[in-house]
Amino acid sequence: MAEGENEVRWDGLCSRDSTTRETALENIRQTILRRTEYLRSVKETPFRPSDGLSNAVSLDGLNKLLAHLLMLSKRCPFKDVREKSEFILKSVQELGIRIPRPLGHGPSRFIPEKEILQVGSEDAQMHALFADSFAALGRLDNITLVMVFHPQYLESFLKTQHYLLQMDGPLPLHYRHYIGIMAAARHQCSYLVNLHVNDFLHVGGDPKWLNGLENAPQKLQNLGELNKVLAHRPWLITKEHIEGLLKAEEHSWSLAELVHAVVLLTHYHSLASFTFGCGISPEIHCDGGHTFRPPSVSNYCICDITNGNHSVDEMQVNSAGNVSVSDSFFEVEALMEKMRQLQECRDEEEASQEEMASRFEIEKRESMFVFSSDDEEVTPARDVSRHFEDTSYGYKDFSRHGMHVPTFRVQDYCWEDHGYSLVNRLYPDVGQLIDEKFHIAYNLTYNTMAMHKDVDTSMLRRAIWNYIHCMFGIRYDDYDYGEINQLLDRSFKVYIKTVVCTPEKVTKRMYDSFWRQFKHSEKVHVNLLLIEARMQAELLYALRAITRYMT
Repeated sequence: MAEGENEVRWDGLCSRDSTTRETALENIRQTILRRTEYLRSVKETPFRPSDGLSNAVSLDGLNKLLAHLLMLSKRCPFKDVREKSEFILKSVQELGIRIPRPLGHGPSRFIPEKEILQVGSEDAQMHALFADSFAALGRLDNITLVMVFHPQYLESFLKTQHYLLQMDGPLPLHYRHYIGIMAAARHQCSYLVNLHVNDFLHVGGDPKWLNGLENAPQKLQNLGELNKVLAHRPWLITKEHIEGLLKAEEHSWSLAELVHAVVLLTHYHSLASFTFGCGISPEIHCDGGHTFRPPSVSNYCICDITNGNHSVDEMQVNSAGNVSVSDSFFEVEALMEKMRQLQECRDEEEASQEEMASRFEIEKRESMFVFSSDDEEVTPARDVSRHFEDTSYGYKDFSRHGMHVPTFRVQDYCWEDHGYSLVNRLYPDVGQLIDEKFHIAYNLTYNTMAMHKDVDTSMLRRAIWNYIHCMFGIRYDDYDYGEINQLLDRSFKVYIKTVVCTPEKVTKRMYDSFWRQFKHSEKVHVNLLLIEARMQAELLYALRAITRYMT
């Protein structure tokens, strides 16, 4: 009786057909009740030392099944699955077996659960999107539930990710998930690592590879250097990196495979930024997402705990947040006034090319000195660090220790004219999907700023995007970098730089301290700009190196 989760087939629950789901749920119910009865019978028989390990394994297997059911009862877009999962859990509880309960406050540690769309309360269009996501992955993950603030972007994101992971492409499925693990591990993102470890095993990946990168094929090990440089110092990528991968004899990558790998690496480096930047909580069925311990009743009613209404914590957060409401109100007014003034200056005079270049260099230099007061090294956990080599290699600013990195001029190599066509040629349709995602993130607007409506936010969005590219040495000749200092205050710059360069160091204090009067949906919107600008910056450096190798 120790087979665990593998003896249950969850796939039928992803079907659009209710009869198929009903059959799958009945099979799951019978399997779980069979295992529950077995454990009950074990409790009632005299203990034999030889049974100890077998019984512990059986209980662990049942607990994994129950945690998966708990996730389905809260996160499945199909109402019948949610209700039947809850019913099975209660049946198990009535037989005297302890069942799990969710930990935490919903999909994000930074955003109150009541502000996030609850599964089951979505409209028809959103339900279709949820159902598509659930059918593809067998889950509705917390990233999706936070991105749902921006449905247009979410649809593009899910379509792109589905294509990269599951549709026809140069790389086999298990390689794709393993590359996702390697990329997320560079930022110690155990959330993404755990998800893709499960996916990797589900598509038939060799469990030995998960013991460390040195156990994976040499071809994947060779990708480690590119992963490292791309994640932390992409400006150092050269055509020699590309040549080393394409000319490694029997371990060589083809150009098409390499482009697929590069897109996956940049996708998951950026997604790690979003995960930390929005404080994404562990999935309910993963480690840290549930507990089998009964709740403490010292401070609140049990019904509050099970509903996620942790009123004591929320009162403390709210009382802390209300201290400077008037200050944050004036921050919004001051920002809007600066935008008006900059627009007037634009209309009156235009800076010379020399002045624009000088302002870029000043901003690039100043960005080196933007760091958090609680900026300390984060030691990666062993379960994450085994998926990559050289754990000490991290983000370094350009000109530290007298090193000079040439400015990357977008006029010489840009996504629209060069990168897009290269990706599309070697990995058809993906260039189009990525391009659409970039455009949606960059142009997305509801013409609001905090409590104000009918606001043109294009100037602010461009400043955020160009500041990120400036940190990576990427310059737009037609942009006045003097605007960045006018529009982005220090706390916002600290947050941007941390999310983009060292996301594992993001704290709730950083998230709370910028744009204090803005809605959570607007802060999530900022994160969409950050991850897409970061992904494009990494792609530009990698694709330029591939182009140079090819020519």
